[in-house]
Amino acid sequence: MAESIRITTPFTEEDSRKLKAGDSVLITGTIISARDAAHKAMTEALARGEKLPVDWNNQIVYYLGPTPAKPGDPIGSCGPTTSGRMDAYTPTMLAQGIKGMVGKGSRAPEVVEAMKKYGVTYFAAVGGAAALIAKSVKSYKVLAYPELGPEAVAALEVVDFPAIVVIDSEGNNFYEIGQKPYKHFDINKI
Repeated sequence: MAESIRITTPFTEEDSRKLKAGDSVLITGTIISARDAAHKAMTEALARGEKLPVDWNNQIVYYLGPTPAKPGDPIGSCGPTTSGRMDAYTPTMLAQGIKGMVGKGSRAPEVVEAMKKYGVTYFAAVGGAAALIAKSVKSYKVLAYPELGPEAVAALEVVDFPAIVVIDSEGNNFYEIGQKPYKHFDINKI
């Protein structure tokens, strides 16, 4: 297995365009969490001509809803949520300067087109590994929409946060590429 590529935030378009579908990465720095309720609130704020509570330029957004932290820990389990829940808002949010997204699952064609337009990478975090992922989080601070509870916008300081490039800035999709060698198998003949 290839060695993981180390990424440090801020994450620029130049950084994003160097990555290819299937690359394994370790992210260190600040990533910002936001889920569908926060995305809806931010998209509505933009539609009203309001300024967003976070500067999204060269940021990585993580789609998660953390569990409460145990005493002494910055965060509880913090696995990815299904990214498709953000798809209706994603093209608008990518136009705000986001260069990386972390979640799980596939993305809509409109999202992939916006990723190609803005030079954005989509990373997958491993679902079911929420407690393990939490070990890479060193701090968690709510930045906006505290009334949304675990769906608030928050800054996470991470060290060696593990992820895989699922869709690169050219639209190459590892979910499709990874399955291709096995498409010819007929399960009924095994």
